[in-house]
Amino acid sequence: MMLTPAAMQLANTYTRMLVESQMIITMRMMGMVGAWRVSPTENKRMVQEKMSAFMKGAAAAGAVAMRGADAVAIVTAATAPYSRATRANTRRLRGGHPLLPK
Repeated sequence: MMLTPAAMQLANTYTRMLVESQMIITMRMMGMVGAWRVSPTENKRMVQEKMSAFMKGAAAAGAVAMRGADAVAIVTAATAPYSRATRANTRRLRGGHPLLPK
């Protein structure tokens, strides 16, 4: 089965999100035990960002679906907010490495 370029891009995005999500979970858990520098509001932020990403993704997917797009375009639109959030979190949390200067 041949994947379309859009489907291949979606698969790449999911793979990147998978890796970044594991990194984020690790850094946040280390932050909870004091082994990684994180913001005092990090626990609240990790809950709020999921609700925001879900709402934005649902709205985007609905809009794309209403225009008659294919399944790959709908899923791409639905996951775009999650993708942006994982990328931003990875960049932000990387700065908390305890052995590196701020």
